[in-house]
Parts: sequence; structure tokens; C-alpha cells
Amino acid sequence: MKTFVFDVGETLVRDDRYWASWAEWLGVPGHTLSALVGAVTAQGLDNAEALKLVRPGIDISAEYAAREAARGEHLDEGDLYEDVRPALARLRRDGMRVIVAGNQTVRAGELLRALDLPADLVATSGEWGCAKPSPDFFARVLEASGASARDTVYVGDHPANDTFPAARAGLRTVHLRRGPWGHLWASDAQVREAADWVIDSLTDLIAIAESG
Repeated sequence: MKTFVFDVGETLVRDDRYWASWAEWLGVPGHTLSALVGAVTAQGLDNAEALKLVRPGIDISAEYAAREAARGEHLDEGDLYEDVRPALARLRRDGMRVIVAGNQTVRAGELLRALDLPADLVATSGEWGCAKPSPDFFARVLEASGASARDTVYVGDHPANDTFPAARAGLRTVHLRRGPWGHLWASDAQVREAADWVIDSLTDLIAIAESG
């Protein structure tokens, strides 16, 4: 293994602020939207379906743009999971290339870089012009990796966006038991078959890297 690539939402960053912002914008209690996100997740649907349940007929792209124009996009140190900096820093000290690449906006990429994470590269789908789970996204991941697919490990919590498409692209995969999707599918037979490893903390990656 030479390169570790990390998803962002519910891998490095908590989604609490994101969903709380949507709940406030749509005028519903936070627990209502959280419950609906859980419901659509359990049905194997995209989490955006929760927004459609709150406001039928919503144009999510247009509403997202309006919300961000009114409130801006925010990300700070408090949004990071506690194991992020120690794990990424250790991987780099051990000679691994560390990349952050997820489905985020151009602005989110700027905010992530401002956090000065121990990473060699931070990129988002908004900057690349392609998003997970498309093969184009993982082709860009491999370009950024600088290593072969079998020497590149993609770490994420979402089977449909992370584990399955990364495995189809030939990368080695880590399913992280974190967030609603990570916990819900951690024991799923298909996830277990597709993932090379299932872990509970990013610090578990240190032993994986050292094992070769």
C-alpha cells in the first residue's frame, strides 16, 4: 500500500452541522429530519430523499444554492472526528501518500484546505467536475494517487458511494463503521465481500498500513 484516500462526510467530518442547517432552512425540527434521513437510509435510498419527504417537489440543487447564498458554507475544527488528525499524520509519517477526495462543493474544498489537514492533496467532486459513484471520479482518484489501484486504499462509510464503486475500480477498500450508513451496512454480506477491511476507527488504518 502506498496511498490512502479518504471520503469526507461521516469519514473525516461529522454531518451534524449539514443536516441541522437543512432542518432550519426547511423549518422542521432537527430530530424530524434526522429520523427521515435514517428512514430513507434503511430503505437504501439516497439521503436527499429525506428532503423530498419534508418538502415534496423540492428542487434540491436550486434550494441548496439558495441556502448557501443566504447562509454560506461552514466547516471548522469542531466538525472533524477526533481520530482524523492523529491517523492521517501517522500514515504520512509511515511514508503513505494521504489524499482527501469526496462529494463536496468547491467551497468545501477551500474550507477543508484551510484546516491544514495532514494530507498531500484535498479535492472535491465540485472541483473535479465528477462525483461518486461514477467511474470518472475514481479514475481521478487514481490519477491523484500516483500508485497502482492495488496500492491505493479508499476509505469511506457509504457502500454505494465508496466501497462498491472503489472496489469496481480495482482499488482496495475500507468500510468505516461510522455515521448512519457506516453502522447500518457494516455487517452486510455484500459490503463484507467488497471491502478488504471493516474498521471502527481511522486509527485502525495504521496497523493495516504496517501489514503491507
